[in-house]
Amino acid sequence: MINGVFMLTACCLSIPSGLISDRFGRRLPLLGGLLILTGSSFMLYWSGNLPQLALIYLLFGVGLSTFSPALMAYVGDVTPPALRGQAFGWYTMAMYCGMTLGPAAGGFVAGVLGLRQVFPLAGGLIFAMFFVALFFLPTPVVALRTGVSNHEILQSLKCLMLNRPLVACLVAVFGCCLGYGTFVTFMPLYMLNLGMNTVHVGLVFATGALVNALSRLPSGHLCDRFKDRSILVVGGLAVFAMAMAAFGLCHSAFSFIATAAVMGGGMGVAFTVICALIADAVPQEKRGLAVGCYNTCIYAGMMLSSAGMGPFIRAEGFRVAFVINGVVGVIALGLFRRLYQHRSISD
Repeated sequence: MINGVFMLTACCLSIPSGLISDRFGRRLPLLGGLLILTGSSFMLYWSGNLPQLALIYLLFGVGLSTFSPALMAYVGDVTPPALRGQAFGWYTMAMYCGMTLGPAAGGFVAGVLGLRQVFPLAGGLIFAMFFVALFFLPTPVVALRTGVSNHEILQSLKCLMLNRPLVACLVAVFGCCLGYGTFVTFMPLYMLNLGMNTVHVGLVFATGALVNALSRLPSGHLCDRFKDRSILVVGGLAVFAMAMAAFGLCHSAFSFIATAAVMGGGMGVAFTVICALIADAVPQEKRGLAVGCYNTCIYAGMMLSSAGMGPFIRAEGFRVAFVINGVVGVIALGLFRRLYQHRSISD
């Protein structure tokens, strides 16, 4: 329930926060999101029951949905087109390294100082990043527009939905996150059901995250050298879909770890290039809104798979569920290729 509140909030607010960054500049939502994340982390230290945790995670979802689209759009704003692959390679590698090291560091602190002490330390680190952003990030030149009517907002969304390369990227992200949401939510239960222990589960997740992070930078460099970058997305999605289906055939801890490495590599390649394609596909004044749509697809895909695959797994089993997710990945690949080949760039 708590994760559902978090993902639903982040899903619903990513598009409006992206729109705000287009209208009022990137710094306002970026700095505001960091302050909300800081406050949420400190509040977790004093939380004492389930309703309080749910409310704090709702606030955490507000902070993340405010901060993340603005930062991603910021990267696209300050990077020349010829270097966007490398820029998003660095950006996503930093993000996944943080997501990999954060739980490990938090677990160490919890073991030494206690679980509650993790949250003020995390809040302090985020607050320090607020000052880094405040004093060291240059202000990108964005054409600010105030007093925008609801009609103009709907027109902007309509124009983006007519942008075939952007829609192709969003479809690929949504399909991929349906599979990744199943992996994150049900892989621990799947492995424990096969008689493996939590150490094996941790190794699978750590391997997938590590390969995902390490593949980002070379993927970005490779992206800048391809005339048709969509080929890399197709290759990454194909590897990801193959790995998702292969999870249904795994029997040992080693096979799960090896498959997780393949999955992480495919996802790292596909998502790094997709970020660069989105930045290229839309004009700067609509980039925040486009990135908001991207984040919405991530959270919506993971939320739907977490909520929807439970009853299916109960009826058909884990193996069939992962094979089905592999098929969904192939369908997303086909839709991406078809949409991207028939381009129609928005104004």
